[in-house]
Amino acid sequence: MNATVRKAVATDAPVITAFNIAMAFETEGKELDPQRADAGTARLFADPALGFYLVAEDSGEVVASLMVTTEWSDWRNAQFWWIQSVYVRQDRRRQGLFRTLYRALHAMAADDPGVCGFRLYVERDNRNAQSTYRALGMDETHYLVYEELKAGVAWFRRDPGGA
Repeated sequence: MNATVRKAVATDAPVITAFNIAMAFETEGKELDPQRADAGTARLFADPALGFYLVAEDSGEVVASLMVTTEWSDWRNAQFWWIQSVYVRQDRRRQGLFRTLYRALHAMAADDPGVCGFRLYVERDNRNAQSTYRALGMDETHYLVYEELKAGVAWFRRDPGGA
């Protein structure tokens, strides 16, 4: 594998959006609204305070990506970087691309004293991803994640699971 990692730029938005749409369907059976997903990706590039994307590129082609958003920890007086929207193209899985992205993220954080750690959430049944995260040194926390969406928020077209 000869992949290199870089911060994504706005011209990467179409492939990142395609990755997000594929990930939602593969992991949750949800068909994202393509226009909303595209707008969401573009918004992150337009407003860097929301976060950033990293991409892994091989021979000029983006083959994996992840998004980072931040959470302020008043207990630590620093930020957690939340890893979200992780996607590795199907034909490139199990080749260490997420590990490569994660190590690049670690290197970025090492240079930023305002970052205290990393967090992510994973589907309960996604054992492969959980195994990967543990192998990289991440630990399962004692926290559960809860959410409530505002009435009328529609971000997908089909939800066979009823969630």
